[in-house]
Amino acid sequence: MKDASKRRKTELYGQLKTAIMTLELRPGADLDEASLSEEFSLSRTPLREVLRQLAGEGYVDLRENRGARVSEMSHTTLRDFFLAAPMMYGAVLQLAAKNARPEQIEALKAAQQDFKAALRSGSGADRAMANNLFHEITGEMADNIYLAPSFQRLLIDHARIGMTFYRPQDTAMVENLSEASQQHDAIIAAIEAGDDAAAYQLAIDHWNLSRDQIELFVMPAGLELPLGSVARKTPA
Repeated sequence: MKDASKRRKTELYGQLKTAIMTLELRPGADLDEASLSEEFSLSRTPLREVLRQLAGEGYVDLRENRGARVSEMSHTTLRDFFLAAPMMYGAVLQLAAKNARPEQIEALKAAQQDFKAALRSGSGADRAMANNLFHEITGEMADNIYLAPSFQRLLIDHARIGMTFYRPQDTAMVENLSEASQQHDAIIAAIEAGDDAAAYQLAIDHWNLSRDQIELFVMPAGLELPLGSVARKTPA
């Protein structure tokens, strides 16, 4: 019985995570806890355990006496995302190159193969989730208790922002993803070599690649600061 409940909780967690990151559940959407409880055959207590886990990771907000809702994306969160992303990606990949364990490197290589498969024949959601897994593993490699929760939150919104602007019929966008895949390969090589300086620079290059496309769709109006300029600074 416990094993069955644990399996259903894992399924609920995975489905909600994917639905949120691929915008099947939109930012700010209320979650129907009664329907989820019925669909996954979970009582209120294990359901709330899953929702608390998702809230702790930044996927949902829990409101007293009002239930759970998908975490919002606003003008402020988008601005903060653009400002923080290059610094956080750089720090994570630097630390990943210093701290990665052999089994994590193998997991990263497997995630890259999944990403390449998604580029060849997967949906936009498949691509987003495969890309997210690649970067989640680099976050685990970094092994830093201060960076981990913030990086997880950053990845959630990066996936959601990407899903809003991705156009599979756009040739330039497809070429952009192909270059991103090549950068993933280079990131793996830098991490495997323990080259933290190269990993940092690749993080910046990787961010700059996606930033230019994202800005076309979601750059908040009225911001004079070229938000990606932070990314072009080199470490001291």
